[in-house]
Amino acid sequence: MRRRFSVTIVLLLLFTLVLTQCAAPPSAPTTGGDQTAKPYKFAAIFPGVITDADYNTLAYIGVTSLQKDPGIDTAYSESVAVPDVERVMREYIADGYNIIFTHGGQFFSQTLTLAKEFPDVNFIAEGDAPAKDAPPNVWVIDRNFHVGFYGIGALAAMQTQTGKIGYLGGLTLPFSYAEVHAMEQAISDLGLDVELKPVWVGNFNDPTKARELADAMIADGVDVIAGSLNLGMLGVFEAVKSASPNTVWVTAKYTDKSNFAPDNYLTSLLYDFGGPLRAIVRNIMDGQTGGYYPLGFDTGVSLQEPQHVSADISAKIKSITSDLASGKIIVKKNIEAIK
Repeated sequence: MRRRFSVTIVLLLLFTLVLTQCAAPPSAPTTGGDQTAKPYKFAAIFPGVITDADYNTLAYIGVTSLQKDPGIDTAYSESVAVPDVERVMREYIADGYNIIFTHGGQFFSQTLTLAKEFPDVNFIAEGDAPAKDAPPNVWVIDRNFHVGFYGIGALAAMQTQTGKIGYLGGLTLPFSYAEVHAMEQAISDLGLDVELKPVWVGNFNDPTKARELADAMIADGVDVIAGSLNLGMLGVFEAVKSASPNTVWVTAKYTDKSNFAPDNYLTSLLYDFGGPLRAIVRNIMDGQTGGYYPLGFDTGVSLQEPQHVSADISAKIKSITSDLASGKIIVKKNIEAIK
């Protein structure tokens, strides 16, 4: 089990603020609960560090919440590379952990493969679609990022003054294509004449490259940038803060990042993994060993209340998110590559 700590003081501060919601110590392995009454042991595997104040931090908080509800032992490994994930899962199974959670779509196939080998162990995998022929001991969390980006697209399209908005992603992956197509659907549904320019950094955690591409977008007239990055967002924030003479707006993902560019920040798609994980673990303890758990505006996703927008736009966004949660608006999951 490996431990690493963030070298970015700003991220550590943000992480500390978020972590105050939980009472769990940031150590590995982390344990809690009464094992005489609870036979389940939960292990989580993260692709990055738990102090990223982003995707991994959120899952870490969700995992530690299991120590109180339903009250089970938890452990975790961070910064696990794809070639190492099978070995790490096997080590946890050998140590008696019987619920294995892999946080990240890059671990999806290995998780399903190992689940077939260990039918008495429960696995929780993350993906971007229901799994075909999933083993009966696997729960799949469908991240459904595209649903949230419909709301982002609607907000950006209503906020822009230049008629040009940008999407800045990390890698050209299916979920990222789906986010862009969802923004396009929102623009079309609203009937607005807005141009969407998608660009990919090639890395989710490269602030320097993200800054360069954001600067190029701004020079091209883009005045709202929707970020789908991790540490790369730091570069985007620097770009929008330096833009002149017009204000350039930015949206983020996963956590509240308003403190990085308070005068340019519109909103963030907020994700909660604690609720879904607690629901799935309770189902496992009740005998439902596998299933499908889609994230959405009614299950683990929310759009932070927009800042720096008119009352009219704010009201329209509330209506749109309500319609997304109720199913009145259906967002097509289109993973076709962007040409």
